[in-house]
Amino acid sequence: MTVPDPIPAYALYGERSDEPDLLHAETIVDRAARHDWRIAPHRHVALSQIFALTAGTARMSVEGEEVALALPALVFMPRGAVHGFVFSQGTEGHVITLPDRAFPEQLGRESPLAARLSRWFVAPLDADTAHAVRLVADEHGARHAFREAALRGAAALLCARVARHAPQDSAQTHSRAAMHLDRYDALIRTHLRERWRIADYAQALNLTPQQLTRVTQAQRGMSASAYLEAQVFREARRLLAYTRMSVSEIGYRLGFDDPAYFSRAFRRNTGRTPSRYREDVDAP
Repeated sequence: MTVPDPIPAYALYGERSDEPDLLHAETIVDRAARHDWRIAPHRHVALSQIFALTAGTARMSVEGEEVALALPALVFMPRGAVHGFVFSQGTEGHVITLPDRAFPEQLGRESPLAARLSRWFVAPLDADTAHAVRLVADEHGARHAFREAALRGAAALLCARVARHAPQDSAQTHSRAAMHLDRYDALIRTHLRERWRIADYAQALNLTPQQLTRVTQAQRGMSASAYLEAQVFREARRLLAYTRMSVSEIGYRLGFDDPAYFSRAFRRNTGRTPSRYREDVDAP
């Protein structure tokens, strides 16, 4: 049985419907003002987002980390990353939302940009990227003839300019091993509660356990089992930070039937008990 994800997964901010358009563009004012300038932590399963923040102040929560943004700022948020924002009233800028399946040339696994656009990052917003954002926003709102072709071209330009700002260490070759790791990540998310063994994951990937470890060693410098454990406790940290689930509920969700054992394992992995971790995250 699939357990509902306690961290909201939205098509757009607060919306659960399929995408009604090729992409979405809106101002920060139009969206954030409806929510008292706070966007609660959430994730997008199949969408990537580009934020061009030009004036005001903003703070971002992403994957359990608090980030104060120095504006003007460019923020790239890939699919799956848990994120939220607190904006000062009147903060200016745009957010461009791109369905990954609509832009495989830029966001697909075979894209030359894929390695650069696989992780979230923050960078200064330069004039060329700000201009590319405005081109997308203008084409999105104008409804001119050949709109889709123009939007695709503008989005392609924007993605290329955003990718140029990605940290160099994220520009790893998106090889067959990287694609195996993507699939391994997806399987881990699906089967956390079932506590699959490495042999189960390897079989689902049509690999041997030894081949799977070669993949994780090449991509992340650790064995397949160590990588699995790291992903389990990464999800535990996210649930502690972004939900009010009890420690025992989180442990059960992640396949630990004994809350005491989960707490010991969490402390061994992070150096803190689950309760202490949550207190530290919640501390001002």
